[in-house]
Amino acid sequence: MGKTYRPYTPTQSQLLPPSPMEWLPKDHLAYFILDVVEQLDLRGIYAHYEREERGYPPHHPKMMVGLLLYGYCVGVPSSRKIERKTHEDVAFRVIAAENHPDHARISEFRRIHLEVLRGLFAQVLGLCLKAGLVKLGHVALDGTKMKANASKHKAMSYERMKKSEKELQEKAAGLLRVAEEEDSREDKLFGKDKRGDELPEELKDPKKRVERIRQLRAELEAEAKQQAEVAEKKDDEPPTDTPSGKATPLPHHEIPRGANGEPTPKAQRNFTDPDSRIMKAGDGFVQGYNCQAAVDEGHQIIVAEAVTNQPPDVEHFVPMMEKVVENCGDVPEKTTADAGYFSEANIVTAACMGIDAFVATGRQKHDAAPPPTRGRPPANLGVKGWMARRLRTKRGKAAYARRKAVVEPVFGQIKSARGLRQFLLRGLEKARGEWSLMCLTHNLMKLHAATAA
Repeated sequence: MGKTYRPYTPTQSQLLPPSPMEWLPKDHLAYFILDVVEQLDLRGIYAHYEREERGYPPHHPKMMVGLLLYGYCVGVPSSRKIERKTHEDVAFRVIAAENHPDHARISEFRRIHLEVLRGLFAQVLGLCLKAGLVKLGHVALDGTKMKANASKHKAMSYERMKKSEKELQEKAAGLLRVAEEEDSREDKLFGKDKRGDELPEELKDPKKRVERIRQLRAELEAEAKQQAEVAEKKDDEPPTDTPSGKATPLPHHEIPRGANGEPTPKAQRNFTDPDSRIMKAGDGFVQGYNCQAAVDEGHQIIVAEAVTNQPPDVEHFVPMMEKVVENCGDVPEKTTADAGYFSEANIVTAACMGIDAFVATGRQKHDAAPPPTRGRPPANLGVKGWMARRLRTKRGKAAYARRKAVVEPVFGQIKSARGLRQFLLRGLEKARGEWSLMCLTHNLMKLHAATAA
């Protein structure tokens, strides 16, 4: 007697098709995204379509935002993959309501509305604040190097630009001479009125390449000159001890300059993404950006985020703390950060803001116990010595020990669990928009987990 199985007829039509709201478990992330999108302020997106005179109606902004948010939540940021998922994945089909936007439309929607999408970070953080997921008892700050949509092998130094420009000019001139000689030979052979073939690609490429090198070289020189002028202007300004009241701007990559104000020979530009920089990451180097995140300990909610092309972390400390205050409307009780953020000015600024800061003053060797803290601190200890001593106290050790457990898992969840290891978009401003999407969808998933519990 044959084995009995449950009924299975893939081609069987259903007389009463189920509602899309029954396709997934009730607490599924897709339904949560639909509910959140209903609460978001998308007037900036709607205004764009109200200004435009269009023939065929565009896809609904709520659907497009929902698809992008869900895509970044589950590690599917590619517009082509999102299009395919609207056919193959039940969750994407539920959000798209059986629409199938073309990947070009999805990509164009993200490009046009990237600034509005970036602004959704504050709105989602506001939902987390209302849900009581942000306590601001302890905020840990850290950075990670995210690979740009560019190869580090496509970068060229200022010295190499000048050398290559000369070599390519000579190569182009040589190829032109060869072409002229060939034209003269063919004129004698076939007559002047006969049309010859197009010039070979190797003749065109050097010209295009030398033009691109000239463009990048000019940009590098112009940026270095502008930064030199700004530095000179700052030197002329009288010192002041009173804060300006303005938010500290995010640091921007300083072009290494010589005494003449020109870029140094090792100053670089990338052909694919000129805003990106070669940065130390782990055991190697990447062509990328420095992505910052300030994370609240309570539920690992990202309370501030930023992207710059400045590799060191130290200049990000104050802008990030100010962003935390701006986003949350309050000052964190304490903050922790590794040695990359330490400077005496940062510690003093944190104290002025009312933040109890625990920032490492240097790297500690593995298995090397810090010296014990005994007696009264010396009178001439200084800010660095005071912080080093503070971190050796029982309270300091307990506070700093929580740093890794708070902030580093967030980067692991973004990069490893969700697979968001590289930017799709090129340019600093677009990278900032995409990092905001990664961070706000991290918060969305934390909010979903908290409300589903």
